[in-house]
Amino acid sequence: MPLIVMCGYPCSGKTQRAEELKVCFERNTDRKVHIIGDGALGVEKNTVYADSQKEKNVRASLKAEVERKVNRDDVVIFDSLNYIKGYRYELFCLIKHVQTPHCLVYCLTSDEVSSTWNTSRDAAEQYTQDIFDALVLRFEAPDSRNRWDSPLFTILKDDALPYEDISDALFKRKAPPPNQSTQSQPLSSANFLHELDKITQDVLLAIFNSQKTSVAGDLITVPGATEKIELTRSINMAELRKLRRQFISYAKMHPTENTGHISNMFVQYLNKSLH
Repeated sequence: MPLIVMCGYPCSGKTQRAEELKVCFERNTDRKVHIIGDGALGVEKNTVYADSQKEKNVRASLKAEVERKVNRDDVVIFDSLNYIKGYRYELFCLIKHVQTPHCLVYCLTSDEVSSTWNTSRDAAEQYTQDIFDALVLRFEAPDSRNRWDSPLFTILKDDALPYEDISDALFKRKAPPPNQSTQSQPLSSANFLHELDKITQDVLLAIFNSQKTSVAGDLITVPGATEKIELTRSINMAELRKLRRQFISYAKMHPTENTGHISNMFVQYLNKSLH
């Protein structure tokens, strides 16, 4: 079952595009189409995305549901944020193992447009502003140069749905061949990338939020670290993101088997870089 992975900011039109795709495939083929997403699990988004462990559990449940549905005949549309590149890599390894094609549909909007769409929803369907801002901050945009993000279809809010191109990518392209890692080994590298992305992002958010009530000279506690950030000056998010990218590049070349060390390693890196 070919897999379509939806991706984008909260309230960027992913579900609408997923429904459009479902209608097109059902109208033009005899294949069954399954949409898998947060709604099917009854996810309370503001509760889940405020708790990293709950979010991790939901991602695992969604991935398991995708794995149950995927075969070589019908179409699975995975309608969720899918904002972590390490998680998208895990999905890519899954389809390699099943030997079925996939593609990524990226609903590209500005955070201002998505925020407006969020506030226009019924109150019960809205993300809180804090959760919305945090998800936008964590979002890792797909890159077609990465094999797990390719083929990539980027759709703006006023674009027509490129159904024919998506269909060709799924049904006229060979599935990626399985390799030894997808056949017999756990996704340790993907898990490391996921934890690296998640932990460093949590540290950034902790620093960003703590600065609202801190002054120069304060020590900032961050999740999972015994060491503290020595705040000698105000640090803007652009500088924090740059330092995070540099640390991630370093960590990929020097991976640790114990992901519990990542927080302290990142804190040490930040303290050294900021002084």
